[in-house]
Order: sequence, then structure tokens, then C-alpha cells
Amino acid sequence: MVSKKEKTKIVLQAPRGMHDILADEYIFYQSVFEKAEKVASYYGFQPIQTPLLEKTELFTSGVGAATDIVEKQMYSFRTRGGDHLSLRPELTAPIMRSYLEHGMHTLPQPVMVWQGGSCFRHENPQKGRTREFQQFDLEIIGEPKPIAEVITIRVLKSIFEELNLSPIVVHINSIGDKECRPAYRRELVNYYRKRINQLCPDCKRRFRENPLRLLDCKEEKCLELKQGAPQMVNYLCSSCKQHFREVLEALDSADIFYSLDNHLVRGLDYYSRTVFEIFSSEGDGNTDALAGGGRYDYLAKILGKRDVPAVGAAMGVNRLVQLMIEKKIIPKQRKQPKVFLIQLGNAAKYKSLEIIEMFRRAHLPLNQSISKDSLRGQLNLASKLDMAYALILGQQEVLKNSIILRDMRSGTQETINLKDLVEIIKKKLSYD
Repeated sequence: MVSKKEKTKIVLQAPRGMHDILADEYIFYQSVFEKAEKVASYYGFQPIQTPLLEKTELFTSGVGAATDIVEKQMYSFRTRGGDHLSLRPELTAPIMRSYLEHGMHTLPQPVMVWQGGSCFRHENPQKGRTREFQQFDLEIIGEPKPIAEVITIRVLKSIFEELNLSPIVVHINSIGDKECRPAYRRELVNYYRKRINQLCPDCKRRFRENPLRLLDCKEEKCLELKQGAPQMVNYLCSSCKQHFREVLEALDSADIFYSLDNHLVRGLDYYSRTVFEIFSSEGDGNTDALAGGGRYDYLAKILGKRDVPAVGAAMGVNRLVQLMIEKKIIPKQRKQPKVFLIQLGNAAKYKSLEIIEMFRRAHLPLNQSISKDSLRGQLNLASKLDMAYALILGQQEVLKNSIILRDMRSGTQETINLKDLVEIIKKKLSYD
């Protein structure tokens, strides 16, 4: 007798909020990561790769227990061994964990690293916002001076230029440090206490747990209240004012356009002093940021070690890809094959592998269909793919170490020696 469980059909589809990246879309992601890596490497950033899974307390202590990420959006579970693990919702805390674990403070400072890959947040899927999303992350660890912020923003701007997504505008603010922020926090609490009944349910909770995050709410009525809230810039201590002034002066010197956003705070607890978000200057101001980040001088201490000054930022790769598609920016693709390899018989199939490798080493694109057997079928496929030339390899050609080169447009063909094949093809296709 078949049980009900056995009768239940498996739904073969990706989990909600996650999707497959197929070939036509993959070229956009590939372009973003390749250009980002190239620019970051030029500026001295080194690659790093942290695990998809981290101990949950890394995020509850580092990112902040009262943030939306930790409270609502983390994919967390207990392993069979009793460990509490979470899929990483962001990349900064894991990179700082790696810096501390591997004693990178003994290396020449600052340590500059980049990382790209998937992050996970259990939030409501919508356009440009998925539960699995791709980020490209930059971190400069061990540098207290404003140059770290400026380098990070400069690299991001260069990446957007390489992707043809400029011009951009940097929204920037200072949220002070542990010396001056308490006074601002008191004023903020006083302001919102008088208006607490006008807040959304989430902000009523934030008011009790983390008042600064009231400024990060996107609900319309909370956005209106934010306009009259106290501004952190009026409460900065002298050192924070000087630091922020130097950041802005350096941005001016680097010809990077910015807009002061006195209520920008970002959504994570580890930030201090400079925070910023980057938008397309062609947007309407209500779109999601293309990138965001800031200084986080206290994260290392929160994780149980010494203070380590640091600046980081992350680009939302999914948002960049979406914008590229909307703006019809087509990534430059690799050379498309103009030559099709046809093989006839088992001996030719095995010899084909040698020829394919010859073309790979010469960086010449080649198309083939080793699974097919008939000459007509393979010629039809080469014609359908609009190949300029076909290479025909049969039993006789294998024995003579030769191959037939057929011009698919004129129908003419000639027999050539295999050792001359690559050079002849290069000349015919005018490849360097």
C-alpha cells in the first residue's frame, strides 16, 4: 500500500526568494565581479573567502541583536553537534572574524581585502531584493585616517564607471563615536518620545532597543517624522568633526560628487563616524542604494578583542545587474566561435579531444558536438550556428594526421596538416 507521503509530489522549483542564474543573466554577474575584482586588485586589495556559515553569535554580537537582520532575517539553525550556525547575512563581520582569528594584525597595516559571493536574509522578496543575493565587499582594516573612506569610495566609483553605470552620487554623514553619540542619542529619544504614537510598530520597538535605527525606517509616516529629528552633525565632538571634514575635503579633491545626508545612519550597529550610501544620480531618490558602507572602529572590540580601526563597503550585485539590464548595458562577451569541429567515427572522437585542447591553449574559441555521428547532421548544426569554417576529421584524416578545412560560405575545402591548423585558422579569422 502506497503511503500519503509517497504520493506527495516533490515541487521542483527554487525556494521562495531564490533563483537560478542562467546563461543569459550570468554574463551580467560575471561582468560585475570581473570588473570589480580588477579595479579592487589595482588599488591593492587582496582576495579573501570566508564560509557561507558562521557561528550565530558573530552576527548577534557584531551586527547587533536589535537590528532587523538579526531579529527577523537570519537563517539560523542548530547542528547535530549542538552548534548554533547562521547563513551569513553580510560579509564585514566574517572578514573581521577572519582578521582576528588569523592574527592579521601582525601583518603590515592596513590589511585591504575584497570578497564576493552569496549572502542570505529572510525578508519579503520583491524587485531587486531576494533572499539569496550577491555582494561584492571591500574592507580596509587597521587604518584610522580618513584616507580609508576615500579609497573605498573611489574604488566603488571606478567600478561603476567600468560598468557604464556612472554618474553616481554619494550620500554621506557622520554618526560620531562613543564620546559624542550618547548626547545625540538622548536628544533623539526626547524628540521621538513626544511622537511615539505616530511611529510604526517596528519603530516603537526600536525606540526602546536602538533609537538610532529610527532614522533607518522606510515607512512613509516615519520618514516624515525623521525630517524634524535632531541632526548628528550638530553633536559631533571636535575629533569627529575634524575627521569628517577631512573626508569631505578629500572627496572634493578627488572630484567625487557627494550629498550631505544628515539623517543617514545605516542599519547595522557596528558603524562609527563616517557612513555612506551610493545611488545612481539618474534615479528618483527612492531607489535602493547601489552600495553602502562606512567606518566601524569598534567591531573588533565587540567581538572580544582590541579596538581595530576599519572601513568597509558592499555593492549589491543583484541591483547592479538589474540596473544594467534596465539601461540595456550589454557586457562585453568573449570571442564567439567561428569554427566547428566535425568528427566521424570513434578514432576521430578521441582525436577531437586533442584538437579541442590545441584550440584552448591557443585561446581560440571552438564549437563542436562530439555526441553526434553523421556528417550531414553536424554540417547542418554548423550552418545553423552560422560558423565560418568547419573542420572535418574522419578515420583517414586521423591516420594521416591531417584534417579537412571547409569554408561554410563557399563550400570549398582543403586538406591541411594538423600541426599547421592553429596558425592557418588564426590567419583566416584575423586573430592576434
